[in-house]
Amino acid sequence: MNKLAEGLAAAAIVSAAFLSTIAAQQAPKPAYLDTSLPPEQRAADLVHRMTLEEKATQLVNQARAIPRLNVPAYDWWSESLHGVAVNGTTEFPEPIGLAATFDAAAIHQMAIVIGTEGRIKHAQDVRAGHSNIFEGLDFWAPNINIFRDPRWGRGQETYGEDPFLTASMGVAFVTGMQGDDPRYYRVISTPKHFAVHSGPEPTRHNADVTVSKHDEIDTYLPAFRATVTEAKADSVMCAYNSINGQPACANEFLLQDQLRGHWGFKGYVVSDCGAVIDIHDGHKFKPTQPEASAISLQRGMDNECVDFTQKVKDDHDYKPYLDAVKAGYLKESDIDVAVTRLFTARMKLGMFDPPEMVPYSNIDEKLLDSAGHRAMARKIADESMVLLKNDGVLPLKTSGIKIAVVGPLADQTKVLLGNYNGVPSHTVSILEGIRAEFPNASINYVAGTQFLGHDAEPVPASALTVDGKPGIKASYSKLDMSNLNNPSTSKPVAERVEAIIDVTAGSLSAEAASVKPLAIHFEGMLTAPVTGDYNLGMAAAGFFRMKLDGKSVTSSYGGNGEDAKLGRVHLEAGKPAKLEVDSAFGFGNDEIKAKLMWSKVDLKPNPAAVAAANSADVVVAVVGITSELEGEEMQVDEPGFKGGDRTNIELPKPEEDLLEAVAATGKPLVVVLTNGSALGVSWAKAHASAILDAWYPGEEGGAAVAETLSGRNNPAGRLPVTFYKDVSQLPPFESYAMKGRTYRYFEGDPLYPFGYGLSYTSFSYSGLTPLSDVIAAGGSAAFEVTVTNTGTRAGDEVAQLYLEFPDVPGRPIRALRNFQRIHLEAGASQRVHFELQPRDLSMVTEAGNPIVAEGKYTVSVGGGQPGTGAQVLNATFNIKGTVTLPE
Repeated sequence: MNKLAEGLAAAAIVSAAFLSTIAAQQAPKPAYLDTSLPPEQRAADLVHRMTLEEKATQLVNQARAIPRLNVPAYDWWSESLHGVAVNGTTEFPEPIGLAATFDAAAIHQMAIVIGTEGRIKHAQDVRAGHSNIFEGLDFWAPNINIFRDPRWGRGQETYGEDPFLTASMGVAFVTGMQGDDPRYYRVISTPKHFAVHSGPEPTRHNADVTVSKHDEIDTYLPAFRATVTEAKADSVMCAYNSINGQPACANEFLLQDQLRGHWGFKGYVVSDCGAVIDIHDGHKFKPTQPEASAISLQRGMDNECVDFTQKVKDDHDYKPYLDAVKAGYLKESDIDVAVTRLFTARMKLGMFDPPEMVPYSNIDEKLLDSAGHRAMARKIADESMVLLKNDGVLPLKTSGIKIAVVGPLADQTKVLLGNYNGVPSHTVSILEGIRAEFPNASINYVAGTQFLGHDAEPVPASALTVDGKPGIKASYSKLDMSNLNNPSTSKPVAERVEAIIDVTAGSLSAEAASVKPLAIHFEGMLTAPVTGDYNLGMAAAGFFRMKLDGKSVTSSYGGNGEDAKLGRVHLEAGKPAKLEVDSAFGFGNDEIKAKLMWSKVDLKPNPAAVAAANSADVVVAVVGITSELEGEEMQVDEPGFKGGDRTNIELPKPEEDLLEAVAATGKPLVVVLTNGSALGVSWAKAHASAILDAWYPGEEGGAAVAETLSGRNNPAGRLPVTFYKDVSQLPPFESYAMKGRTYRYFEGDPLYPFGYGLSYTSFSYSGLTPLSDVIAAGGSAAFEVTVTNTGTRAGDEVAQLYLEFPDVPGRPIRALRNFQRIHLEAGASQRVHFELQPRDLSMVTEAGNPIVAEGKYTVSVGGGQPGTGAQVLNATFNIKGTVTLPE
């Protein structure tokens, strides 16, 4: 080729490259990146470009990256029940305590804070280049199941037993989380567990709940309806159990008739974790997993939560959907519908848009765990305090007083955080709060009982052997993050015999010291010097799980390395028992710290507590239960507890024994309860001077309790659940029929009624006025009342409005239909206005039809329910005609 030809060829190549570049620059961007288009259209365009397998990879919680389409990986699972559930966030009271505030406006503001902190955490994780569990913008909260029975361990996560209160709090939470921007969500909020789900925990994977349509429409569905139709929640989680023969995640009535039919839900449905597998394995509803996965998707489930403890490295999670298509159980178009819903959500979160377009991308990261957020946590904790009894001993003087504080829970912080919680930078224990609030008082703390305490001694070398020789075998390995459930299966980097289990960073061998995350497996024989029951466990940071002779003893995740997590075992003197401990460190912010601990079980009250009471002016006893006794499907070996649930509702006997022992001194006894469910504290009601229910009050809980004891905080919380005397007043736990349950259908005499709570001041009600005596069916009603603070202290009052309905079968005894929390200075009055819409005036017939019935209604307004000792005013009005409302 001559030089001219070479030059022309080169010019042609350059020209072609230039034209190609120009063409690429001028080529229209794909529709899914066109921010001028609706999010649904953009999502559909993106899904249209995917292969079948790429679509299937998006149907699970660990959605895979699709590099050729610039789709990043995304883990849909994040938690924010009462604070973002990771380290370094603000933690508010457990939801049962939030419900006790009866302050929907405060819950809305709290949810804004939680959503804001969730955005900040997500931005930090994206900058770090990963998308792991708990790092996303889709939060699986609130839990708006109805707390129908106090034995349910997860009732603490709910807003109580009443559908109206639950709906009000749920709407406030969802709207606060999702924000008010017309185009983008701050985060997506996911009401759960849809629906008719409230225990028992041990049978939730295979139970089939039989429930009437009346109870569904009247009790179990209203809060879900409100969060979808009013709050516009963009996601809903379906539950584990079956309802009337169909698993919740494949339930035609719930997912199709109600959710997407009557309510017009356009968002996506996520399964509870493992619930789609339960359709095949637990409920035997379909003979194979591909058929189970197919029916769930076809009936409206869009995103399956499959894996938690493992980072998935194969296709086991989404393969059933591919198999279902190949076998003809599922159409690819069914998958298209689900994946389009999922990407519509991601579009609305701004994940495919320039950051400058998304207002929530510019949040000041200094707001994370800020002083302002902590102040809100204290304010809401203050509002959650419920004073159940007070003979005048409260509030306490702040100086010149000797206070004996008893009960191990007083000096603990984990109890205050409940479950599904993050780890705040600092949590105020009740004891710390009392010492700060009463700086000029004499404070003497004695735990008083071993029950729920962490006190134990290190297990000595003399108790440990391996192969008949002193010590315990330790195997050190790199923790396989894809197999967290079995940390001991990794190949060891070092093995040696340790004299005892007392691990610190400094005690590690050179080979183990450089490994992160680190797994340690201990194995040997444990021999007790004396026969008896022992508390056995670990004081550990990170994670540990312990077995003795093959039986699980205890486990912990996220311990502080100081407080021992203990389980009860029986040991025979001189008889070795096989001890196995798996522990893991360095996969969070935890330090390397683990020590094997034990103590002989002795549940009698400590005489030192009685001595402290004798020398005090007043005794403050902090007793109750914790989220390590009640909670989600877990092993608990304590009388009165089973699998996360409770078998009785009394205060545990060792704590009641402690109360009786210190009360016998004759000193005034103030009982502070920590609990996520009703406690049958009959003895305390009869004998204590005061009872304060603190629930699980969050990171500022100890300060809130102390401020309430001193009177700085005037308590105004109200019970969001009925406190029964004992389980003899309850129907069988397994029955979901509402007859005999909750204040709406319980005809007995409770220990404390729903809506109950005392104050340090007094309030009166006057001038209850219906704005119309006769209302046409389908219209609204309005009422006004004057509330006056007749006491000498400023305080909040919760004005509650209840309706009693015409004599139509299916009606409740009465039902809460409005409430307002107001603040009044001493001597001040306020005219309070209540507006009731047609649905507020409605009831449900026996056949399950929501109607506004014709006839005479009684409205009661006051500080609690009528007939419970609260001051209440009654009035009547009539409704002409009958109207059936949409379901």
